Amino acid sequence: MDLLDLKILKALQSSGRKKNAELARELGVAPSTMMERIRRLEKTGVLQGYRASIDPKKLGLDIQAFISVTLSRHETEVIRKFEESIRKMPHIRACYHLTGRFDYLLHVFVGDLDQLGKLVKNRIAALAGFGKSETFLVFSETKSDNGLPVSED
Repeated sequence: MDLLDLKILKALQSSGRKKNAELARELGVAPSTMMERIRRLEKTGVLQGYRASIDPKKLGLDIQAFISVTLSRHETEVIRKFEESIRKMPHIRACYHLTGRFDYLLHVFVGDLDQLGKLVKNRIAALAGFGKSETFLVFSETKSDNGLPVSED
């Protein structure tokens, strides 16, 4: 990747809806060059897709939380089944396999505390290999995920 690729990535991260011609004009290249670069970034898997940024509260998802999970057993099959089950739960936005005190950290969005309780007690705690969990409610979001740090240096 060269400097132009990095500038393209940075621009698309801030606004994935920019038209090819507008992006080309901003970065000082021909529209055909821009299209070729974007296609190459998509083909090589650097650009993995385009998403809309949605306000969770507008969808009635008023509660954001992190749930740490510790497994009771660490056999390969238990881990595989746990991760497979987590992928199927729509209220879990992200799941991270960690080192340290916890095995997993789940980022969840739900409508209310009752729904959060049901997610933890009825869904997550029922998974094979589940040991224990700790739930952390989010009071406010100080910094949102605005994409990866794309450096043009």
